[in-house]
Amino acid sequence: MNIIAINKRAGFDYELGEKFEAGLVLSGQEVKSVKTGHLSLKGSFVTIKGNEFYLTNAHIPPYRHAGKIKNYDPYHSRKLLLKKSEIKFLTGKVRVQGLTLVPIRVYIKRRYIKLEFALGRGKKKFDKREHLKKKEARRKIEKAIKNI
Repeated sequence: MNIIAINKRAGFDYELGEKFEAGLVLSGQEVKSVKTGHLSLKGSFVTIKGNEFYLTNAHIPPYRHAGKIKNYDPYHSRKLLLKKSEIKFLTGKVRVQGLTLVPIRVYIKRRYIKLEFALGRGKKKFDKREHLKKKEARRKIEKAIKNI
């Protein structure tokens, strides 16, 4: 498994729950661009339109060595490939419990480009502060143990 991009803000902004894997529908030049590491998940999210899931707001620039492509938008929505049972399960969770689908990372599995996303609940500001305090305390304890 070759990791291409990671959404570092996902764990800080959301409480992540169950994780899922989906295939990405990309054009040929987008595949080449992604495989060379040109992909950003910053500010991206997963949306539901009907019974289909889309990765929205992910930035995939055009492949450098390809010719000019007219009207290419690097931020356009890309369809996700999921099983019917997963679609029904996720649609229910999002609509009933008000959870969000947060992209975590993009990687290559065998020769396919996959997206890992999770069900997430947004953290409040005080939750983020509390998380940072715990993290800092853990660092101090590990440093003290290391110095002994």
